[in-house]
Amino acid sequence: MHTGSTTRHASFGLPAPDLPDLARTALLLDVDGTILDIATTPTSVVVPPVLLPLLKRLYEQARGGIAFVSGRTIENIDSLFAPLMLPAVGGHGAEMRFDPRGQKVRRTATSLTETLRRQIRLLAAVDKRILVEDKAYSIALHYRLALNQETFLRTKIAAITAAEPHGNIEVLSGKAVIEIKSAQYSKGTAVRELMTHPPFAGRMPLFIGDDTTDESVFAILPELSGRGYSVGRAVPGVQGAFGSPDDVRAWLARIVPDGGGRA
Repeated sequence: MHTGSTTRHASFGLPAPDLPDLARTALLLDVDGTILDIATTPTSVVVPPVLLPLLKRLYEQARGGIAFVSGRTIENIDSLFAPLMLPAVGGHGAEMRFDPRGQKVRRTATSLTETLRRQIRLLAAVDKRILVEDKAYSIALHYRLALNQETFLRTKIAAITAAEPHGNIEVLSGKAVIEIKSAQYSKGTAVRELMTHPPFAGRMPLFIGDDTTDESVFAILPELSGRGYSVGRAVPGVQGAFGSPDDVRAWLARIVPDGGGRA
């Protein structure tokens, strides 16, 4: 890691990372709430204009050693960041793409039944402000516009998933969202595999994530001699924290400034 002054967020007293050596680092980035600001709906997120060229410079300087790690599908990620395409983990680990240069996305078969999907969709009917997002590999209920429905939704989802075979389903609680997915994979299992493929193999993983859905990655980083940094909250076991996605973007810009040199 490059040495330099570390910054601290007043709320946590935790350091942000020093500037990394991109030749030796695998830079792994969650999307929503980490490099993009949270929006009221998944489709209303905004990609700041400066972010696309910044990510392109990072990809080039890191010789491909940067990847998105997201609950979104890779198709959705590509649409958000078009025309840029990066290596990616999508669908909370259900999809993987190690190299965007002509490589097909590897997909894991979903185990969510249509009965379960239908029951989840019916829950949204109680309040038109609840948004259902079916990502093929998972299904999510967003209640940011109906926070008063949180207890109702949690209770009903617990009852619905309890009827599924034990160990088949995992319920992820995020920021005003509850997501149901197969328990066969996670962001953590996907990152573990990603780190066995070039150009990631042999590098130190540095992961930045913000939500409870990212904790499976934080949990496996010690076995990979990696480092984890949270966004907007303190997380046990991480090496540091950023105050907001804007802080993450500013830190990324310091790694590869416009001239392509070091900050």
